[in-house]
Amino acid sequence: MMRLLNRVLAFFRRRRQPAYYAQQQSLLQGDPSLQTVQGIVTSFCSDYGLIDESIYFSTDVSGHLPLKVGQKVTAVVKEDKTSHKLKAIKVDAISDNFDVAGPSDSRIRILVGCVNRIKNDTVYIDKKIYFSLDIVSEGFMPYKGDWLEVEYSLLPGTSKIKTHSAKPMNCKHVDKVYITWLQDRCGVIDYTIFFTLDSLKLPVGYIPQPYDIVSVVVVESVQLCCTWRAVSMTPVQILS
Repeated sequence: MMRLLNRVLAFFRRRRQPAYYAQQQSLLQGDPSLQTVQGIVTSFCSDYGLIDESIYFSTDVSGHLPLKVGQKVTAVVKEDKTSHKLKAIKVDAISDNFDVAGPSDSRIRILVGCVNRIKNDTVYIDKKIYFSLDIVSEGFMPYKGDWLEVEYSLLPGTSKIKTHSAKPMNCKHVDKVYITWLQDRCGVIDYTIFFTLDSLKLPVGYIPQPYDIVSVVVVESVQLCCTWRAVSMTPVQILS
């Protein structure tokens, strides 16, 4: 999350109209506590939603594009002095459309996408965006539902893309949480983290059991009612 807070406005200035940035600059200059961030809508109801599970916003501050879970957005956020939680005072959806490039436009860009499927060592974000597992960051194996950050460039004279690298959009370490549910080869940790034994790194000889206390490395992912997926697990206290 802090990584998002530290991002600068430069990325968005290339994509927004001057009127938008005049408004953004006015907001930021008027109140130094405001920051602009990029994130994903992780919850959305009729009158409110959450960005990256932690930034609250009401629907009356969203832009003209409709929002939905999984939508990429840019938001102007402010910290509540009492609760110290972040609240968005302006939210705009980021269009998924790619710019049409000229012959000399070969700069590296970044897109965020959710894995739709993996087949024959090829990762598919959607029908038009796919790439080989060879470009994925070392030690990480994508899984359906994972959010990835992909570096790409546009092929000269076209709107088609060439992918260069891919890595998890968000990754973190979580200490001392317990397995709350396990059935067959799938389970849930702390009610919020999904895992499957088919894609989980485990110490030799360890078999997860309900109520085991574990430490895990997780990536942001869309899995049933969970928004994180464990990619590795280490037992801290094993159920007797």
